[in-house]
Amino acid sequence: MQNHLYSHDHVQRQVNLNEREPNENLFALTLKHHALTLRHDRTQVLQINVGAKCNQTCSHCHVNAGPARTEIMTRDTMNRIIVWLSRTDILSVDITGGAPEMNPHFRHLVESIKKLDPRRRISDRCNLTILLEPGQDDLAEFFAHHQVEIIASLPCYSQTNVDAQRGEGVFEKSIYALQSLNALGYGRDENLLLHLVYNPGGASLPGPQASLEAAYKRELERDYGIVFNRLYTLVNVPLARFANRLRQAGRLATYQELLLNAFNPNTVANLMCRTMLNVDWRGKVYDCDFNQMLDLPWRAEQQFYLWDIDPEQVKEWPVVTGDHCFACTAGAGSSCGGALVS
Repeated sequence: MQNHLYSHDHVQRQVNLNEREPNENLFALTLKHHALTLRHDRTQVLQINVGAKCNQTCSHCHVNAGPARTEIMTRDTMNRIIVWLSRTDILSVDITGGAPEMNPHFRHLVESIKKLDPRRRISDRCNLTILLEPGQDDLAEFFAHHQVEIIASLPCYSQTNVDAQRGEGVFEKSIYALQSLNALGYGRDENLLLHLVYNPGGASLPGPQASLEAAYKRELERDYGIVFNRLYTLVNVPLARFANRLRQAGRLATYQELLLNAFNPNTVANLMCRTMLNVDWRGKVYDCDFNQMLDLPWRAEQQFYLWDIDPEQVKEWPVVTGDHCFACTAGAGSSCGGALVS
């Protein structure tokens, strides 16, 4: 399955389409034009998507996550992943969703990973409002007890902008959740890391990460007494709900062209897909969460499950690309850890 997003007329001005191999996507052609390759290096991060169920329905979501989604990783699948992880030296596990905490086995996963090796860093991609959901009263304490690194979505320090993107009342709940995390030491204690995630509200690229981080820290501490460690800026990927929103507004093609025009070859060396394996709720392996949403497996003729592979054998495997990859290489770049170049 190939994902062709961009107009041939525009790309002709950037690269020579006559150089394209059969079924080669435009991102792969752009890499070739810049004499760049994209292959796996040593696996440093295992990203586990435990399901698409979420208590929010955000306009930018590439997962189409929401309360009605039923895809949930089972405890048996988690246990197979834990056994596989125990045989590796991967020290960073990134848990995502949906709202990963809505998986009924989420805490089992965190506890089991910590038991394997206390040095393992577990990060949770948290929407913050989940801390206020029924049955999650002690979630913040659970995070702190296990020293789970929180990567929390807060697309602005303005209530108007946050509620427009994530739903009415989300900003107020997010502020309360952040204050609760701060009260436990998050953002202050070196073992309780709290990072925030910014993404634009519409069809634009984020501003410089350093200046946005400074603004966030100034505004949130002044107005709400909130502190945090880092701000990660992310580029919205034109998939799923966000793509549909742009399409309905007649702005999808314009945004896609913006991403292509902003291609930065200096970002390619730092792309997260080089050092990460992504696993879906069934245990299937992908290069990244975006490829997972497009169901772009490693090999067209075979779908791999995590327990079928050796992370050492993955090194030098080519990364499966599509034209959605232009979002990760636009401007300063974008990854699960924010901008790729300064």
